[in-house]
Amino acid sequence: MVKDTRQNIIDAAIFIFNEDLSAPLEKVADKAEVTRRTLHRYFKDRKDLFICCNEEMQRSCKQAMTVAEQSSEDPLKRLEHVFYAAIDCGVKYAFLHKLHHLSGHQHRHDNKDCIRYDETFGKTRMILETLKEKDIISRHVTVEWILVLFPGVISATIGACTGGVTDRENLKKLAWFSFSKGIGL
Repeated sequence: MVKDTRQNIIDAAIFIFNEDLSAPLEKVADKAEVTRRTLHRYFKDRKDLFICCNEEMQRSCKQAMTVAEQSSEDPLKRLEHVFYAAIDCGVKYAFLHKLHHLSGHQHRHDNKDCIRYDETFGKTRMILETLKEKDIISRHVTVEWILVLFPGVISATIGACTGGVTDRENLKKLAWFSFSKGIGL
């Protein structure tokens, strides 16, 4: 039960903080269906909860991305699978991206969380660079722009999923269509 309650709080926090990083802990407790006091039995403060959320997101997203990156020798197929994996990571992907792109975040190569983030998502950059070298992606877009567009489309897709769109598989295909056309495929 302890692990279930703790995990439930982490999942609720990821969902709530994805929408609003400054949301009060009461909102997290409400989403987790626990009291604020129970929340504090597991997490001493917001920072402690953020750290645990970060660890959970890093673990689950890395696992999903690794499977996707190893799914094919074809870099275009790998990019599509990584895209779908990011959607399947859902809110976790969007929140993790936000944490590492916050104003004031010092992304450092000696910070273990930043290193893990780069390991998880750095391969996407390499796939994009391979596709650019092979002139598969439009020369009118840069890898840097695609790396901004990618989480934007993912976030829009997640928003549609949480907003009530029930046909998730077709939504994922529509998202891939939109993204792929946006980068000139």
